[in-house]
Amino acid sequence: MPALTEVAAQVPSGGSPVVELPYERFSRAGGRVVRDTALSAVETATSSLVDRTDDDGLDPAAAFEQSWLRSRERPGVQGAATTIRCADFFCGVGGLSIGLEEAAWSMGLEVEHVIGADVDPVLLERFGANFETKRLSSQPIEILVDGALGGRETASEAELRELAGDLDLVLAGPPCQGHSDLNNHTRRDDPRNALILRVVRFAEVCRPRSVLIENVPGAQHDKTGVVARAQAHLEDLGYGVDRGVVRADEVGVAQKRRRFFLVGSLDRTPSMATAVARCRRPQRPVTWAIEDLDVAGEKPFDTPAVHSAENRRRIAYLFENDLHDLPDSERPACHRDKAHSYRAVYGRMRPDEPAPTITVGFGSTGQGRFVHPSQPRTLTPHEAARVQSFPDWFDFGTLRRGQLQKAIGNAVPPRMASVVIRDLLPGPDAR
Repeated sequence: MPALTEVAAQVPSGGSPVVELPYERFSRAGGRVVRDTALSAVETATSSLVDRTDDDGLDPAAAFEQSWLRSRERPGVQGAATTIRCADFFCGVGGLSIGLEEAAWSMGLEVEHVIGADVDPVLLERFGANFETKRLSSQPIEILVDGALGGRETASEAELRELAGDLDLVLAGPPCQGHSDLNNHTRRDDPRNALILRVVRFAEVCRPRSVLIENVPGAQHDKTGVVARAQAHLEDLGYGVDRGVVRADEVGVAQKRRRFFLVGSLDRTPSMATAVARCRRPQRPVTWAIEDLDVAGEKPFDTPAVHSAENRRRIAYLFENDLHDLPDSERPACHRDKAHSYRAVYGRMRPDEPAPTITVGFGSTGQGRFVHPSQPRTLTPHEAARVQSFPDWFDFGTLRRGQLQKAIGNAVPPRMASVVIRDLLPGPDAR
C-alpha cells in the first residue's frame, strides 16, 4: 500500500474516495466502511462496519472510526488462525482491553482474556460482563504477585503462572494519582508508584511475549526512579523495551490527553515512534465524537449532572455572552480575588477543537472545561465515553453517576491503546 505522502486520496471508478495511510487503506462501499490493514508486503487483513456517519463528505478513515464509535454491535473475527491470550491488571472497566480487541480485529486476530484484576469490585464486574474472562480477581496485585524482583517464585505466583499459561500480552494501568500533577500532597513520592514493579515481577514469573504499562507522563519523574528500574529489569529479563508519551489527539481521539507507555517484547524491540506514525490522524474536534448524541431518557448514562443554581447561572453566562472562558468576575471568591492559573475551570468546550482531558470530574463545571460546546450543560457520561473513544457496544450496565465518572474518567482511551498495542501483536514484520 502506498503511504499517505504518496497518495492522500484516490477516487475509483465508482466515485467513492479511498484514503491511503501507512499500512492502512480506507474506503466506503455499499453502505459500509472498509479498512484493509497491511500485515506484510503481500498480506492484508480486511475489516468492515456498517457506515453510521451522517456526513457523506467525511473521509473514509474518519468515517470508519466514527462508525466504530457509534456501533452497537461488537465487531469480531471469524475463523482467526491466531488467538492473543492476555492478562489485564488494574483493568477498571477495560479501556486497555477494548484497545487490544480493536487492534487484534484490525489484524484478523482473536483475543482470549485470561485474567482481569482490579481492586474495585464494581468496575471489575463490568469488565467481566464485557469480556469473557477465565479468572477475575479483586485481590491487590501485591498479593497475587508477592515475590521480590529476582527472587524465588512464591506459592501465589506459582498458582498464577499455572493459570496464565502461555500469555501473549500483559496490560497494566497502575493507579496514576501518585504521579499526577493534580496531586499536591504525595506527588512523585507515593507508595502506589511502586506498583509498576509488581507488573514487572509478573512478567518475570509468567513470561508473557509482550508487556504494556501505562500511566500519566509524570510517572517518569517518580523520586524512586520506578520507571527506569522497571525498564532495566525488563531488559535484564530479555525484553526489548521502549517508552514514551502519546498524545491522544495525534492518533484520532477527540481529546487532548497525554499518556505514558512503557512497552516490552521478547520478539523484538518495539518502537513507540513507529507505532504512532503508522496510525497518525488529523486532529478531530469534540463534535466529531459526540455530535449525534443528546440527552435522552432519565438514566444517568445519557443525562447530564444536576448543578447548583450558581453553577447553572455561570453556564448560562457563557452562552449568553458567547464565551468559552468564564471571566473572574463570575467565579467564586477563591478565583475572583487572587491570581490563579485555572482558566479552563468553569469553561465551555470549543466545538472545533479536541476536548480537554476527561477526568472523573467531568460532571462538574468547577473541575475543568466540561461544559458542552453547544448546549448549556456539562457532558453526559455517554458523551464523555465517546470522547474517551469507548464504542457504543460497550455495556456500562446500571452504574450510578459517580461510578460512571470513575469508570470513564480513569480509563485509558481505547483508540490510543490500540495504536500502541498493535505494534506488540505477533505476526508478520509489518504488523
